Amino acid sequence: MHIQLKYSKLFFLFATIILTISCSNKSEKKPTNIIYILADDLGYGEVGYNGQEIIKTPNIDQLASKGMVFTQHYSGAPVCAPARYSLLTGKHMGHSYIRGNDEWKERGDVWDYTKVFNNPGLEGQRPIPENTITIGKLLQKAGYKTGIFGKWGLGAPETVGVPSLQGFDSFYGYNCQRQAHNLYPSHLWENNTKVLLKNDLINPTTKLNLGDDPMKEESYSIFTQNEYAPAKIHEKALSFIDENKNNSFFLFYASPLPHLPLQAPKENVKKYRELITNDTPYIGDKAYFPNRYPKATYATMITYLDNQVGELIEKLKEIDQYENTLIIFSSDNGPTYLGGVDFDYFRSSKPFSNGYGKTKGFLYEGGIRVPMIASWPNKITPGSSSDHISSFYDILPTLCDVAEVNVTYKTDGISFKNTLINSKQKPHDFLYWEFPSYNGQQAVRVGKWKGIRKNIFDGNMKIELYNLEEDIKEENDLSKQHPDIIKEIENIMLQEHETAELDRFKFKELNDL
Repeated sequence: MHIQLKYSKLFFLFATIILTISCSNKSEKKPTNIIYILADDLGYGEVGYNGQEIIKTPNIDQLASKGMVFTQHYSGAPVCAPARYSLLTGKHMGHSYIRGNDEWKERGDVWDYTKVFNNPGLEGQRPIPENTITIGKLLQKAGYKTGIFGKWGLGAPETVGVPSLQGFDSFYGYNCQRQAHNLYPSHLWENNTKVLLKNDLINPTTKLNLGDDPMKEESYSIFTQNEYAPAKIHEKALSFIDENKNNSFFLFYASPLPHLPLQAPKENVKKYRELITNDTPYIGDKAYFPNRYPKATYATMITYLDNQVGELIEKLKEIDQYENTLIIFSSDNGPTYLGGVDFDYFRSSKPFSNGYGKTKGFLYEGGIRVPMIASWPNKITPGSSSDHISSFYDILPTLCDVAEVNVTYKTDGISFKNTLINSKQKPHDFLYWEFPSYNGQQAVRVGKWKGIRKNIFDGNMKIELYNLEEDIKEENDLSKQHPDIIKEIENIMLQEHETAELDRFKFKELNDL
């Protein structure tokens, strides 16, 4: 009897250990939820953990301290739509359907906001094909509830490119990138329904009235209305988390901030007006609204996004899902040089070169290297940093890898899950970009070397070469000293470029037919 009891206790102890290990392995196996936060035009140097001294980003900085900072992460493209396409499909720009912003102008006057308001057939961008494989579709099949909240830009209303047909159960925000040129818009979209807001329809080309004093804040009152789109979008995202607290979910939080125009609630701007005292008016241009306090407003927009990041995390903790959620934070491309943003004042691209030709729209580091943080409690080492070279087209294979989704679809990406869990990581042989705008560009990153070919539409085939370990600002062209590396990069450019399906993205200089 005594021996039998002893063995029973041993068996119970052994079973408990096995069960504990089994449950532990199960809980650590994959994240219950995934949140991918994508800022819009946020510069590498515009967050505190990367050295920003004026703009306050305490929640993003805390996310960095709790997770892993990627120091060499790249967007898939230097502007909105192709970057988002690369992110969602795992394709680089040499293989993409969308390789630039495409307003689908043959439909009519797509920039006339009154016509667009009355005719949804003029809204939105050219749609991606119906059979496009996206992260949303793959995670849907794996049982995740999927939602996108923010800016879409990959398929106009009433086309096959809308979020509901591209892998997302829920959508709220801007279907159209052009509509996002007003943060107090006339309407947003909820799934496939147009939702009117309590704002007047104001064309983004609207300027101060003749005779208005640009020094007086009341002259700008028309540009701050009733319903702020980033706030409305955020409310819907928090509701999505609440509604799916008992489900696994994938939330793509595609914020319109801090993309222009310079607009933020007055009570929020007031805090930065007290800190920034040398703010002179921005009177506007052909694309963006004027603003009395441009520096304070821009800083406010980034801090507003930072507050929203904090609220997303608090919501996860409130529903007891923070420990089970992988959170990734990044930006779609480098900072803008337009619309009243003082990139020199904020040192927006620090440590890279700043300003037009080096930031948004261009394949230099300031245009495509972006901030990136990954947080996964009990899986990612808090306060860690990685110099693994990665890109947007790695996100699809990575998220599918962590979610244990089998991907038979060929991507250009490599999962960096092993980097997240501090295991041996397979590196890229190279990263590749092309961009059929701003006079035509190509770029390749091979280890420490970066090759850039620009002004292709002028017939230029010369490749600039930079050693990023020694020349992060890309100021010293070493192409003449290293013809062997130039040849290697030239071969990569040749092999990775496929003729685009859409005529507007073709390079006749690269022998596209």
